[in-house]
Amino acid sequence: MKALEEKKKIKETLMKKLLERQEEAKVIRKVVGLVILCLVIIIGGTGIGGYLYVNSALKPVDPDNTKTVKVDIPIGSGVSSIGKILEDKGIVKNSTVFKYYVKFNNEAGFQAGSYDLTPSMTLNEIVNSLKTGKVMRKAEFKITIPEGLQLDQIAEIIAEKSPYKKDEIEKKLNDKKWLEQLKEEYPELITDEIFKKEIKRPLEGYLYPATYPFYEKKPSLDTILKKMIAQTNEVLAQYQEAMAANEYTPHELLTLSSLIEEEATEKADRGKISSVFYNRMEEGMPLQTDPTVLYALGKHKDKTVYKDLEVESPYNTYQVKGLPPGPIANAGLSSIEAALQPEDTEYYYFLAASNGSVYYSETLDEHNEKKAKYITNKEE
Repeated sequence: MKALEEKKKIKETLMKKLLERQEEAKVIRKVVGLVILCLVIIIGGTGIGGYLYVNSALKPVDPDNTKTVKVDIPIGSGVSSIGKILEDKGIVKNSTVFKYYVKFNNEAGFQAGSYDLTPSMTLNEIVNSLKTGKVMRKAEFKITIPEGLQLDQIAEIIAEKSPYKKDEIEKKLNDKKWLEQLKEEYPELITDEIFKKEIKRPLEGYLYPATYPFYEKKPSLDTILKKMIAQTNEVLAQYQEAMAANEYTPHELLTLSSLIEEEATEKADRGKISSVFYNRMEEGMPLQTDPTVLYALGKHKDKTVYKDLEVESPYNTYQVKGLPPGPIANAGLSSIEAALQPEDTEYYYFLAASNGSVYYSETLDEHNEKKAKYITNKEE
């Protein structure tokens, strides 16, 4: 009898625990259900909210506001920086939405300039204005910097076109305090390499060859020079991976590019010239390029003579192996690309004839034969 009662109690206890577990399971299911429901609501709400936000950002900031706002788009501005400028000026609601709108629609070819835009404009109208370059104001003056120029020549051009004198410009280009500011503003481009004691001019090669419009009668000299430096920064930013693959700093790339630019003629193949420099450096041979000698001498001449080659200078590549301490001129895009992607050749020598043609050789004997044929005999 006693055993039956104990079995009954055990059975009742088990049933009680089973009922308790079932009740707990119901509670857990309810909790899980509520959590899932909340997540669905949150995700759905976020999605709907995100959609509504983006949809709103694609519309004009204020359809009824036709008051014009002056917007300056600097040379070399990317989509992100343009979007930020437009957002800051109240022309678009969100710079990120503007950037992805441009990318999604494969828009490109935006032009620098000063624009009169309104908050009532659609993104399509804004993009079309920036692409067609409908500048509402004419430039007060433009400065065109050709390829292959040195800083003293560039300073002359700036002095001719702007309100500043050549000595003011050159003083600014050598101002240590200003150079330090540039280093902070363009840390990827301006480094301690420009401050080495062997460097003749710190910013040689850093003023990019292009045409720069200015919309004020007297913009600051800082503004003028920074436009050219910013353009160099923008161009080199496109080649970060290629520079890393070649183990070049921007300074070294500009240096090699300047040698290619100075040696190239109208008919010259920059890729072949670049290959000669690469081949010589790999073999530990001096580059022996005449423009570096003239740069060391501080002279602008059509050609060098044997006496010139004796100048003692870290820039004299007849005496010093490898690249010179820094650029010897500014370089255009084709020379920069050639410096990063030389042709695959076995050439170690080249010479430019008076007719502009460039002749390449694999051996010194072959080079001397061509020199006698195309240069020495011509001089005689």
